Amino acid sequence: MLSMLMKYSQEKHCCPHCSQDLSLCHAPPVHVGDGLGWGSEYLFICLNDSCPMFVKGWDFIADQYGRVGSYRYMELPNSKEQFSMMVITKDAFTGSIVDLEAIKRQDERYQRQQEAIAALDTCVAKKDPAPVLTILLDDSVRIDERKRAIPMLTAINDTCCIEPLRNHVFKDPHLQHEVNLALGQILACHYLKECPHCSELIKARAIVCKHCQREVTAD
Repeated sequence: MLSMLMKYSQEKHCCPHCSQDLSLCHAPPVHVGDGLGWGSEYLFICLNDSCPMFVKGWDFIADQYGRVGSYRYMELPNSKEQFSMMVITKDAFTGSIVDLEAIKRQDERYQRQQEAIAALDTCVAKKDPAPVLTILLDDSVRIDERKRAIPMLTAINDTCCIEPLRNHVFKDPHLQHEVNLALGQILACHYLKECPHCSELIKARAIVCKHCQREVTAD
């Protein structure tokens, strides 16, 4: 999708009515006329509110159809097809402009997810917690992949996982519970516990936290 959008972003489309550059927008879910769709996920649309087609369209539709509406000029990407698209508000499509930077970020995030998922097969042998953390800390990753990563926490057994996972707010309480159990096992393996006052890691048998100097209960 990103490569296609980058290609579209290089295309130059101008409105024949006002000579302003057309904006690349997300297509509406259905064609307002026949409901069959546009044949493209993206459209080039004139969003110039001073465009003669848009300005005169209000009176034309009111006179011809007795309705409130106007027209915006539109072209399909990689095509010479042209349309006059009816709109019922001045703000129509102004919130549908394609944000290339946001899509780039989404694509980069997706690539990181896929790389981390692929690395799950070898991360335990390599003792590499990075892929596990990437998956567990990203709420957009599928829940089955996140659950698959949890047992790998205890297998890798690295205390560096504790702080970022403790600080993350999991939307799924069951996932949160499973992660907490895994972190508890890691702490036990290293004979550590978390200070109830400052949350720093201290020895399990400690009675005073070396970080905040407050008394704690020895395990």
